[in-house]
Amino acid sequence: MTPKAGEDLSRFSLHVVLVEPEIHFNTGNVGRTCLATGAKLHLVKPLGFSLDDARVKRAGLDYWPAVNPVVWESFEAIEPELPKLGAPVFFSAEATRSYWDASYRNPTVLVFGRESTGLTRAIRDRYRDSLVSLPQQPGSVRSVNLSNAVAVAAYEVLRQRR
Repeated sequence: MTPKAGEDLSRFSLHVVLVEPEIHFNTGNVGRTCLATGAKLHLVKPLGFSLDDARVKRAGLDYWPAVNPVVWESFEAIEPELPKLGAPVFFSAEATRSYWDASYRNPTVLVFGRESTGLTRAIRDRYRDSLVSLPQQPGSVRSVNLSNAVAVAAYEVLRQRR
């Protein structure tokens, strides 16, 4: 699926892409964060849940209908559209560059992988120069919760643009 007919994605200067999200609560929370930050949410199939699931809507509270995410059939479907949306930044726990070192002043696309495994090796290899990570204490955890990572990153974009 691509954007709905007549939907103008260029009015958004911040996009959040979840590639193959697995957990409905995280996606609902990310949807609320997108509304709060003025970002457009994109979901890349396969999804680990149904968007009709009451748990997604519960996590998104009464805001979920306003989230109106764009759902893509695959990463290959959204990939050629990424540069049209903004400069893509890919989040990976294995990145050596901190998300603090990236500039988000222009239209930006924040791309996150699935909760269990992150972005695929192929995506990480293809976009190695665009990988960033959230700082964390060495050996503390494998990664930060997806919805928390999106919130931290989205608010860094807003902070830089203030």
